[in-house]
Formats: sequence, C-alpha cells, structure tokens
Amino acid sequence: MSKLLFKRTKILATVGPSVFAEEKLHELVQSGVNGFRFNFSHGTYEEREAQMATIRKYAEERGKSVAILQDLQGPKIRLGELRDNHKDVHVGDELILDHAATEHDGGNVLPVQYNLAEKVKVGEPIYIFDGKIRTSVIEITSSTAIKVRVENDGYIMSRKGINLPDTDLGGDIITEKDMEDIKFGAAHDFDYVALSFIQSAEDIRKLRQILRDLGSTARIIAKIETKKAIESEEAMTEIVQEADGIMIARGDMAIEAGAEVVPVVQRRLIALCRKYSKLSIVATQMMASMVENPEPTRAEVNDVATGVLLGADAVMLSDETANGKYPIETVLAMKKVILYAQEHAEMQPAEEDPTGSNHGYEAIARAAVQLAEDINADLILVGTKSGATSMAIAAQRPKLPMISVTSNARVAGQLALIYANSAFVRPYDTDYVFNLAQELKRRDYLKLGEDNKADLTAVVVYGLHNSEGSTSSIQIRKF
Repeated sequence: MSKLLFKRTKILATVGPSVFAEEKLHELVQSGVNGFRFNFSHGTYEEREAQMATIRKYAEERGKSVAILQDLQGPKIRLGELRDNHKDVHVGDELILDHAATEHDGGNVLPVQYNLAEKVKVGEPIYIFDGKIRTSVIEITSSTAIKVRVENDGYIMSRKGINLPDTDLGGDIITEKDMEDIKFGAAHDFDYVALSFIQSAEDIRKLRQILRDLGSTARIIAKIETKKAIESEEAMTEIVQEADGIMIARGDMAIEAGAEVVPVVQRRLIALCRKYSKLSIVATQMMASMVENPEPTRAEVNDVATGVLLGADAVMLSDETANGKYPIETVLAMKKVILYAQEHAEMQPAEEDPTGSNHGYEAIARAAVQLAEDINADLILVGTKSGATSMAIAAQRPKLPMISVTSNARVAGQLALIYANSAFVRPYDTDYVFNLAQELKRRDYLKLGEDNKADLTAVVVYGLHNSEGSTSSIQIRKF
C-alpha cells in the first residue's frame, strides 16, 4: 500500500449563511472540502457569484481544483404562507390544498405553490411538512384544488415541503425557476448540475439537451429521491448509465419510499456507480447533530464510515455547513472518520460488468491499478483530456492516491470529486504528467519523511497525443 496518506473519499460541503464569510470558505478548503454545493432553493444570484469567485480565486492561489455543484430546486412542492405560521391538524380533518389561494385565513383552505389538481389522483398519499403529517386525496374539488384527509395528529407551518410518493409528475420536473437557474449556471461554468426528483433516465436526457443548447459542459448528477426512480433494478441501472453521477438524497427518499429502503438502495446505487464508472455522492444528515453540537454521534460516525466502506466517491454535508454552529469542526470530524475507515477496513468488492467494455482506456485503467498494486507503487499519475481515464481508474477504487493533470480547467473541477484523485491544470507537453509530480514533490505536496528525500514510485498513464480517448501508455517512473 502507498506510504502517502491521502483522503480517498471526498467531502462535498453545502454553502449557506454559516460559511458566507470569505475566511470560512477558505478554512473549509484547508480542512478537507473538495467541492461546494450551491442549493438553488435558497440564496440570490449575487451571493452565488461572490461565493464562487472567492472559492475559485482561493483554489487557484493554492494550485488546487475544487468542484462547484449547482443543485436545482426541482418540483419541490411547498405550502404557501399560513396565518401565524402555524396550524394544528388532527386525524380525520379535511384540508383543501389550493394553488389559486393567495392567503390563509386560518381555516382549512391552504395555499400551495404547485397545482396538485393537475397531477394527483384520488386515493394517493400526500405527506406534508416533510413527512410529519400524512394525508390521502379524497377529492379533486376544482381545476386548482384538491381535498385531503389527515391521518395523524400534529401541526403544519408555512412553506413546508409536500411529498407525493405515488404521483406521476409526467416528466414535469424542470420548473420555470430551474430553467432560469440552469441558464445562470451555464453562464458561470458550474462543474456539475444536480437534477432533483428525477423519475426516469428521460429526465436526464432532457436536461442534457438543454445544457448542450446553452453550450454548457457541466456534468449531470441525478438526485435519487423518488419512489419511481428506485422501483426496479432496471430503472436504477438506466438512470446510473445515463447520468454522469448519482446523489443518494436520503431525506426525501425516506419520505417517498420509506426509511427502511434507504440503506439497501444506497448500497445498490453505489455498487452500480462503481460498475459503470460514475460518480456517487451520499447525502443527507450524515453528521446532522453537529448543526448544534461540536461532536458527532456514534451513529453518524458509523454512517460516514459505511459510505466509505461501500466505496462512495463523496460524502455530503448539508445543514451542517450551511447553517450549523460548527462547520469547520464537522469537516474535520468527517475527514478523521474517512481516513481511519480507509486505512483499517476493507472496502466491499466491486461488481464486474458482464457486458464487458469496448473502451481501451477502461482496460488500461484496470491494468494500471493492478500494476500499481503488484509493484507497491506510491501513486498513480494520469494525463487526461476528458477525464474518462481518471474516472475509469477511480472506479477500480485504488488504495493509493491518484493525481490527474489536464489542460482543461472544467475537467479538473469535475475530477476534484472522484475517488482518490487530485486534479491539476497544466499545459500539455510530452512529459507534463511526470513534470507535475516532480513539482508537487518540491512543493511538499508529496512528502515522505522529514527530509522528503525518499524516492517515490509512480505508475504513469497518459496518451501520446492531446486528443480525447487517446490513452495509450503505461510507465513505471521513480522520482
């Protein structure tokens, strides 16, 4: 195993009020954050522009690639404003959810930000307040309103989420707000766009065409959180194959499909991503207690470690960094768990692709990782134009660090989140990969011992020409 200690599973942190300050964003990168998520359910374009500029400037100064991910709101259906921001409900109560209602007078007619009458059917369940209140549809009362019956006691508040686990949205998941946000993202070169509440691979194809029309090279992350997306092995496989990566959005998934399915689906999706060389991100409440407390619970530590041992590319923090009291401490705690888990336990074996692969770079990737293990190399160096070779190597889940070099800054940003990889931007020349390794050693980025004089052994993978898909060479080099 490599003598160099690198965090192989990456950390994706959500930007929010707790880390708006420039120094906080810098400190997050220093603490181990590899990418930032911008939740477009909140915030202004002006805030996003300032935060992105801060992150990119700091990353450039440190010579480090940091991924920036745009998370679209999608058809996140919410209640409107309620009088006094509160309404008690009881078993048997009948409520009207009306898209045409502009205000709440305290009665049982509640404003809602989506026309449910166009989509739902009588008998379908509807969960209000992010699953806290269960109801079922008993009548479509007008072209804009439905009547539901409450099935448990509790209360609801303004703008709380509504989930429709059995409702077919009919491909209507990219909203007008999403379209404006996608245009903003395309103009500001996001590395990834995360599509919320997808139901099939067709949703991904629609977004990909929109991005192409806008000239965007952002990669698409499919957020898996609806019952329809996980209803069969075939559905999950098709989504994984069509997307560039998967975010396992466990919060809404638990509401829509049942909390008991989440661990099994998480395991299956990570396995599929490894099988097809796609990015996998585990999200939601990974260290939720650290929103208020300076230490994680034992269950949270186990949750993060499980993601590492299943082979996830990245684990994500939401409220912990966006709104929590201890954002830096949370990142450091997560990093500590990742490092211990990767060094002291074996990862679950990957599945083989029974269809085989016709891509030469995937065969070379397998050979490079096997060679590195056989000779006990310290690292793998990769020259890549599109990032495909680095993705293929990462899918093998090497136990040693990988350093990728590309002439494309967008590709470097995208590679910042993949397993075991650090990405750098350099102009192409015939020995640019090896030259970078020597530079990094001089800068103490690759360091062995106090005097840093020990030789490092690297497996070097690159193409002979600066063109996509040209990976054709494996070398063993010492430096």
